[in-house]
Amino acid sequence: MSLLVVGLSHRSAPVSVLERAALSADAQVKLLQDAVAAEPAAEAAVLATCNRIELYADVDKFHAGVAELSTLLAQHSGVGLDELTPYLYVHYEDRAVHHLFSVACGLDSMVVGEGQILGQIKDSLAKAQDLHTAGRLLNDLFQQALRVGKRAHSETGIDRAGQSLVTFGLEQLASGAAVDAWAPGKKALVIGAGSMSSLAAATLARVGVGEIVIANRTSDRAERLAEILNDADDLDVAARAVPMDAVPGELTRADVVVSCTGATGLVLTASEVAEAVAAGPVTGSPAGAGGVPSSRFGPGAALGGTNARSLTGPAAAGSADDENCPLDLNAVPATAGFSVLGEAAVAGMATTELEQHAAWVDNGIARVPSAADEADAIAALAAAAAAVGRIPERRRPEPVAPQLAPGLFLLDLAMPRDIDAAVHRIPGVRLVDIESLADASADAPMAADVDQVRRIVADEVAAFGAALRAAHITPTVVALRTMAADVVAGEIARLEGRLPGLDDKHRSEITQTVKRVVDKLLHAPTVRVKQLAAEPGGAGYADALRTLFDLDQETVDAVSRAEDSTEKNSKNRGSA
Repeated sequence: MSLLVVGLSHRSAPVSVLERAALSADAQVKLLQDAVAAEPAAEAAVLATCNRIELYADVDKFHAGVAELSTLLAQHSGVGLDELTPYLYVHYEDRAVHHLFSVACGLDSMVVGEGQILGQIKDSLAKAQDLHTAGRLLNDLFQQALRVGKRAHSETGIDRAGQSLVTFGLEQLASGAAVDAWAPGKKALVIGAGSMSSLAAATLARVGVGEIVIANRTSDRAERLAEILNDADDLDVAARAVPMDAVPGELTRADVVVSCTGATGLVLTASEVAEAVAAGPVTGSPAGAGGVPSSRFGPGAALGGTNARSLTGPAAAGSADDENCPLDLNAVPATAGFSVLGEAAVAGMATTELEQHAAWVDNGIARVPSAADEADAIAALAAAAAAVGRIPERRRPEPVAPQLAPGLFLLDLAMPRDIDAAVHRIPGVRLVDIESLADASADAPMAADVDQVRRIVADEVAAFGAALRAAHITPTVVALRTMAADVVAGEIARLEGRLPGLDDKHRSEITQTVKRVVDKLLHAPTVRVKQLAAEPGGAGYADALRTLFDLDQETVDAVSRAEDSTEKNSKNRGSA
């Protein structure tokens, strides 16, 4: 049997694909059950985080294993295999061990050096153990990965190379300012009460936010987290728990929102955020305008709707002249920063309609002088339309109200996303999500300690591989020695039949002599075969030993099962 991992991560796939492929808790359980039920796999474990989905398995056939695990990932993620395949990576045997150890040390994380992955690996192993899909190989592998990760963090300065995803996200929200200078006095809303949300709440408390509200579908977990924050001696923050249906109201009070739930759909839509911002307190001021505070939502700027129409053109006069326009302006989607009377509205319009619209705008110039530019633009477009028949899609920016400095900061750490990506178009709102964090982390500097961690990983992979290969041949060696002991016992019994008058003293001496001869003959070969088997490419020595001594495979397998049972009982006694 051999270790195989098939997966995708932020390094191999765009966030949009990771988001669609994200596995719910139930999907992970079914994936593990189906994986061990498939013919090539005897053990399986799934590592699913906000930026990776990996399926580990002990398989007896490489190509069949890759095909089966890839198919299962596609089935349970809901992304078609043809679409998913270009983003999948495969690691086998030592390369698979190297990959997991690198992941455990934070070398493969979006934020290099972050330590959260250790908890996620631990949870992954616990889930596989609970479902009885992790056997000896994956138990040993994941437990060793945890030890390697802890060693990397204790022996090197890898922590200086990166930080938690939460801290990195808050730094991005602060736009380069020190988080502990940006956060004090702010009111925070944390949606979710899992491990990542708990870390977010603790981090927000440490950097000085004044209030933290925790919303979760399970009220007990939210209340417990709030209690922990309130009782912590080293934190000075007021925390309280609220039900999920209180989120819209709390959103109007919040300055910072961190969301990380296991929801399969959006937790906050763009319209909900826009409504909260419009109804929220007066915060922020026009960026660069230097003066009068305005609401978060800003004047004349909305998602869709007709607010943009008031920026210029005849409709700005406030009359009902829209009714005489040859276009159905109400059906034209407005875009903040563009007038529906300009190119945004006439894109794709037929020539005759365009000319009618141009004439209508010309008639409105006397009332609204600012429409002259619109008429010139439309006239030019009309000339172009005479040649091509229709106006291509184009957008022409116009002077708009000054952009607002952010007044509401949203950090979405969920995969799939909790917060609609469209909220970044709402004035006064700053959104940071997994996709923007991936872009920002691509240019993050690497610490010198990373090289030291890589050497640790290489050494640990070599040691684990040697131990694994040595363990692989141990049942064969035990079976060989068992067979030799049976031969000795048979020959002693045969001797007793020939010499019935042999006294106990001589019988014992003869027995010990024969055993010493057999042990000496087997000692050098068995020690040497263990050494050779521990080296790369040494897996074939077990087969050679079985062939040379005509060992029954069932006998070897029985020894393996007995060792697994003894090891399991020992672990159970140790945890009791």
